[in-house]
Amino acid sequence: MTTLSAPPAAQHLPDLPAHRDPNVLRWLGAYTSSMVGDSVYYVALSWAAVQDGTPVQAGVVMSVSALPRALLMLGGGVVADRLGPRRVVIGSDTVRCGAVLAVAALLFLTGPGLWPLALLALVFGTVDAVFMPAVGALPARITGRDQLARVQGMRGLAIRFASVAGAPLGGLGVALGGAPAAFAVAGLLIAVSIPLLILVRVRGLPADSTDGDRSRSVDADASRGTGWSDLVDGLRYIRRHRVLAPLMAAIALGDLGFVGPLNVGLTLLADRRGWGASDVGWVLAGFGVGAGAASLLLAVRGRLPRAGLVAGCTIIGGSVAIGTLGCVPALAGAVGTALLIGLFAGLSGAMCGALLQTHADPAYLGRVTAVAGLVSLGLAPLSMPFAAAAIGAWGPGPVFVVSALVCGLGGVVTLVAPHLRRAELPR
Repeated sequence: MTTLSAPPAAQHLPDLPAHRDPNVLRWLGAYTSSMVGDSVYYVALSWAAVQDGTPVQAGVVMSVSALPRALLMLGGGVVADRLGPRRVVIGSDTVRCGAVLAVAALLFLTGPGLWPLALLALVFGTVDAVFMPAVGALPARITGRDQLARVQGMRGLAIRFASVAGAPLGGLGVALGGAPAAFAVAGLLIAVSIPLLILVRVRGLPADSTDGDRSRSVDADASRGTGWSDLVDGLRYIRRHRVLAPLMAAIALGDLGFVGPLNVGLTLLADRRGWGASDVGWVLAGFGVGAGAASLLLAVRGRLPRAGLVAGCTIIGGSVAIGTLGCVPALAGAVGTALLIGLFAGLSGAMCGALLQTHADPAYLGRVTAVAGLVSLGLAPLSMPFAAAAIGAWGPGPVFVVSALVCGLGGVVTLVAPHLRRAELPR
């Protein structure tokens, strides 16, 4: 992986509002370009896999990246803490860009084939295992702690933009030049992020003794112990932390109850209701508008008071909306309910992310982010086949209600854990 030292100006950065800070805006541009590239990549991969193989083979190719990402995510958090999140993100994007462009060239020169697609998916999953913890840890190194909620809002807007812009760009690439052209577009978009990230300046964060938990400086933590001991130390740190431990439980329960209904469950619900693909698009658009509104609110306001209480209440509000979605017969009601789900999920997700970054010791932030990512990307997707089987057996209504109860437990955990409920974001 590429090794880059921090830029000379890393010792001191001006304390500017995140939306006016050129340093943060460079990071945001890099992040947005990389996320749009990811969206185009998935369109190209799915198209190429379907064209070159059977549906089963295409499904295998699309799922290849999940295994290394889940198995290596915790180790990726250790790497992010040891090497620093900026250099890990730069190295990861360099590898991802090179792999996508190489496959684009290979498919253009030799024609279609499943093995390069499977290899590319494997590389992406492996790199994602270190990329995602580093991406989560980087905001705390480029801005002040009081700006992290605003950064979460800006990041949410970037994700929403990537989901809206990526699919049409990928489809246009496929229409004009097939899968090789779409892969080339994805690689070039990821490439744009690299020079922007090189220009991003990082600050050295002192050890943070939030809530009286034991902490160490980043440099000291990176210089001692083996990778395994660092991983065990990070897990122990989370377990003993009065805010992070219940926060991880809340994130896990919220994601387990959210992923099944809003992914495979929505498709099966539409089939039961007799809705077409365009109707499903309207429901997803409602969710996107709600989530975008939540991100915009945080990007503008920068901070919401009583963050822990807000997180717990919005998780519970989102769970009620999830249960309602499974019982709404009319499309208009489903679109409105999905908008509420997006709004509540956007607010709760941003609050949980900001609390995670502001209450975690900088020395452990990569590992803390890795544990949260493993829950969201490794454990939560396991609920999808069970949700699909349950809907087939009992229908969407009961399954959506049970999923809502699981999600709501995350809000209950947040509200009954006193340190998390009273947790605040820095002013």
